[in-house]
Amino acid sequence: MFTRVANFLRKVLNRESGETAPEDRRPLTIILRNHHSISRKEISDNALKVLDRLNKAGYEAYLVGGGVRDLLLGKKPKDFDISTSATPDQMRKLFRNCRLVGRRFRLAHVIFGGEVIEVATFRGHHTIQNPQENMKSAARLGQNGILLRDNIFGSIEEDAQRRDFSVNSLYYSVSDFTLRDYTGGLIDLKKGNIRLIGDPETRYREDPVRMLRAIRFAAKLKMTITQETAEPIPRLAALLYDIPSTRLFEEALKLLQSGYGEASYHLLCQYQLFQPLFTLISRNFTKHADSHMEKMVLRVLGNTDQRFRNNMRVNPAFLFAAMLWYPLLAHANILTQENHLSYLNNFSLAMNDVLGEQCRTLAIPKRLTTLMRDIWQLQLHLSRREGSRAYKMMEHPKFRAAYDLLILRAEVENNEELQILSSWWGEFQVAEVPRQKNMLTLLLNKEGYLSPYDHRPLSNHDCI
Repeated sequence: MFTRVANFLRKVLNRESGETAPEDRRPLTIILRNHHSISRKEISDNALKVLDRLNKAGYEAYLVGGGVRDLLLGKKPKDFDISTSATPDQMRKLFRNCRLVGRRFRLAHVIFGGEVIEVATFRGHHTIQNPQENMKSAARLGQNGILLRDNIFGSIEEDAQRRDFSVNSLYYSVSDFTLRDYTGGLIDLKKGNIRLIGDPETRYREDPVRMLRAIRFAAKLKMTITQETAEPIPRLAALLYDIPSTRLFEEALKLLQSGYGEASYHLLCQYQLFQPLFTLISRNFTKHADSHMEKMVLRVLGNTDQRFRNNMRVNPAFLFAAMLWYPLLAHANILTQENHLSYLNNFSLAMNDVLGEQCRTLAIPKRLTTLMRDIWQLQLHLSRREGSRAYKMMEHPKFRAAYDLLILRAEVENNEELQILSSWWGEFQVAEVPRQKNMLTLLLNKEGYLSPYDHRPLSNHDCI
């Protein structure tokens, strides 16, 4: 009763303070158990424990978001999120294995070994804090409209309006097995529509990452972004420059390394969102998308998607090393023309410059940039196989990744010498020792070496 009265008073005060009402209110639709496909058996036991304990303690609690959406689509959810009337502090008192995270949005993580159940308190509609005031009950916006703080709690109806996309705004109750739809999410799910809740431009300005999320869901779920949701994206794409590079890095991984990277890439380019993420690459786009760089991006994303579908390991260091290889090569060539240093020195300088510029938009961790440097540097030495060098090369921890990049380069450039080199390494890796020794011997011919790429001083033209 107290909560209902408090919510009512807060709504009245918000109206008086000039808060605009949501523009996307729709009649509540309650779907009974025999009219939807969700079963408790498909839900994580730990998520059920959290829901049951919250309900027994007198709080409202629902499974919400991508978990509900995926269950309705017949997919296995990656994780399960919960929305509740309990505040973060009440969650911490209720669960000893609870950790509070986030400053912009306060969340509770209930930890069960390797599984984390994320629990969020129902969000309420916010008033905008005056810069001269210090109102803890108000939200704070940045100069561009970006939401900096929003720990305003409310009812489930308000929470549904504060979510991003309608297909992520469906609530499942374990107490009566019903599904609650406040925003028309079920209709959009059936039609295959990605629709932002509320005024799209306002919601994108609150959090520009929502533009990337629209792309990700459209690619992942093979759905269509509605016209109203899509229209502001190209106009507001530059807002991504205001997002912390660490957050953009995480979003880029979700987009490009989760099994639908190639589809995401096409959508990112279509809505002009690729440039804020990869300025170095987009700077060299061609009219017909037929450069070596653009072919490499498509090929490595396609290969990554295939590896993901085959449950094979995918390494972001390799993905970024391949995507940035041709910008790196171009910059190394420019440096070589501008100074009198050796190509190897200029190549090292180019690696620093390329990584420095890329990390300004995507904060690629040092553990990954170190691996990227290894993969790049090995490209300069794969042709040097005489004596024991071939054996030492294979002992390098990143040899296999470097070899994979060599294969991609040979395919992209359709270069006969690169193809010969990649075929040689492919055979050498699996050959018996006598065959390996014979292969090394056969490298020599009456003119010295079988291929001009087998042994000669490195140049900025070769780069292999």
